[in-house]
Amino acid sequence: MEFRQYQKKIIEEGLSVLKTHRFLYLAMEVRTGKTLTSLGLADRLNCKNVLFITKKKAISSIENDYKLLHPSYTLQTINYESLHKIDSLGWDMVICDEAHSMGAFPKPSKRAKQVKTLIKKENPYVILLSGTPTPESYSQMYHQVYAIPSNPFAKYKNFYRFSDDYVNVTLRPIGGMSIRQYKDGSQKILEKMKPFTISYTQAEAGFKVETKEKILTVRMSEKTYHLIKQLKKNLVIEGREETILADTSVKLMMKIHQLSSGTIKFESGNGMVLDHTKAKFIYTQFAKKKVGIFYKFVNELKALKDIYKDELTTELEEFNTTNKSIALQIVSGREGISLRKAESLIYYNIDFSATSYWQSRDRMTTKERLKNNIYWIFAEKGIEKKIHKAVSNKKDYTLNHFKRDLLDL
Repeated sequence: MEFRQYQKKIIEEGLSVLKTHRFLYLAMEVRTGKTLTSLGLADRLNCKNVLFITKKKAISSIENDYKLLHPSYTLQTINYESLHKIDSLGWDMVICDEAHSMGAFPKPSKRAKQVKTLIKKENPYVILLSGTPTPESYSQMYHQVYAIPSNPFAKYKNFYRFSDDYVNVTLRPIGGMSIRQYKDGSQKILEKMKPFTISYTQAEAGFKVETKEKILTVRMSEKTYHLIKQLKKNLVIEGREETILADTSVKLMMKIHQLSSGTIKFESGNGMVLDHTKAKFIYTQFAKKKVGIFYKFVNELKALKDIYKDELTTELEEFNTTNKSIALQIVSGREGISLRKAESLIYYNIDFSATSYWQSRDRMTTKERLKNNIYWIFAEKGIEKKIHKAVSNKKDYTLNHFKRDLLDL
């Protein structure tokens, strides 16, 4: 398999960084080939045993790249959730895909702590991969790299000590208390990371894809609108066996979000499809087309399966080898996978996160593709357009947005 010219150049630059620091952050935008580039670096360093940590849905794609490259080393791929099961094979390189997922702060996430334990035990070369290293805050960088002995923040015992020098800590009043906020990380964090980082964009790689987005509005059933109106007024709907409860602003926002797309999760934890209008619309509008569909709530998948029957899969390998369309949850499907075989991307619903918006919409992009068609299926008078307005402007949709928008819903 031939590397593209820019990938060859990155491999040469990366070798120098790894030989100096034993650590490299490849901040290459989606579809520029960061996975293949990292595998190529392991081969050039004459590694024997390489561990690749990623998301479960991305494993088959990574193993396919490994087979095409046919390097001399042994590769084991594993998802983050199964990392505790891994046996030590004397890893001389560990590659962490979607590294920003380890960026929780002020305390480290479980996966960040597991990676730290592994690296401490093995002392391997480490490559971190992400197209968006700090999607929500520069503060996310600390726990991505804190496991690596040569990281530029190694002198700090923990995030709190690090924040003294690199974060503008603010106080936020919550419930009569002042809570310290650590989201305002300094640009200096990225400056300190420069010697360890190679960044590369789609524009630099010569991508010329044109992304066209279109909002399609659907009139839901009258029952759906009645339930939303009733819940806004009473904050509770009592059924014979189940209850919809919205006794806080957060719960009201979530319940209206669910109902706008025709599903609900009851107070008991059970869920139900109340309205198949969106699923029927998608099936009819994109009949006989191979599409990727993003949903947010689990019962939206049930609605799609009810309508699509055997024409829908949730497995990437089946999607790539058959004529079936695929349905993926937005947050789990926004990273580490390619939907290059999809004719269009369809959003059954929309996530509150700006990160989900910007990452998921690039899942079809390749260097050869010239056009991406994206369709948002929004309920008439629903909450989705309000959320879209925020996230398309790179702002998460928050409770403050919802309280302002509630009168229009």
